[in-house]
Amino acid sequence: MKEDVVIVGAGIAGLAPAIALKRVGVQALVLEKTHELRSTGAALTLFPNAWSALHTRGVSKKLKALYKPYKTRFVTDVSSGVVQEVSTKAGPRGVHRKILLETLAGELPTGTIRFSTKISSIRTHTDRGLSVAILYLDDGTIINAEVRCDGVHSKVAQWLGLSTPVDSGRGAVRGLSVFPRGHGLDEEMKSGDPKLIQKNVLESFANDPAGNITVAGDAMHPMTPDLGQGGAAALEDAVVLCRHIGNSFHEHGQIVSGEVTKALELYVKERKWRCAGLILGSYLSGRVQQGGSRWYTKYLRDTIFYKFLYRRFMD
Repeated sequence: MKEDVVIVGAGIAGLAPAIALKRVGVQALVLEKTHELRSTGAALTLFPNAWSALHTRGVSKKLKALYKPYKTRFVTDVSSGVVQEVSTKAGPRGVHRKILLETLAGELPTGTIRFSTKISSIRTHTDRGLSVAILYLDDGTIINAEVRCDGVHSKVAQWLGLSTPVDSGRGAVRGLSVFPRGHGLDEEMKSGDPKLIQKNVLESFANDPAGNITVAGDAMHPMTPDLGQGGAAALEDAVVLCRHIGNSFHEHGQIVSGEVTKALELYVKERKWRCAGLILGSYLSGRVQQGGSRWYTKYLRDTIFYKFLYRRFMD
């Protein structure tokens, strides 16, 4: 079967571009290996840049009606008891991941998402000088298409030979418990060299599409959760990707393989440094916020980060 655009993965980075492509007249097929929309993770924080991306899809009003922004945060130093108030102009909104995915999916025509569909392999061949992607599904179906995907461990990312995610050196298990006499746990943190992290970020970034195959979302820019920008970055990917594909579609009146390849190259070029900045910023944010109680760490965290930099990320 022949499809103009196939999107692998019905996550945020898969559904958002499918909606954007529909708005410029391009029908996409979304392949999802699970039997329903994935809802891993209870909720996520969407900052103003994410809402701007959702606005272009016409879904921001539906979600804003359900979730109110929080414009003030309180940060407590557990050693001194000092509480800092951090206020913002716009403020982020916490959104249930399941509701976000269902809202995005609701904007797509029936049959756009094909569930319980796994890709067994991907190949490319050249037809009259143009790169053509071929997807082989587990059920024996063969699809010729323009391809993009999301997912840090996605089949397409593996086929492209992208580096595995870089270990940030930190881990966290979060929950809520009451210990009347104290928990008696020692604080531990494994820090890393920021220059080495930056080097690894740029080496691991999805530099170039392979013909008419590219990636978005976590497959392109895996980052730590310290800025809460993973989902927002995926939504930004969709805006940029579909702008370039849409421009090509309107210029030629159809999806042309060779022209799509050029569009994907422009997409990766535009996103590279923006995403690299978010990845590095997320890592450094985590290091500053969880860097311990040394005087210079506290100065960076309490005086510079929360009073000046944090507001920029929040707005």
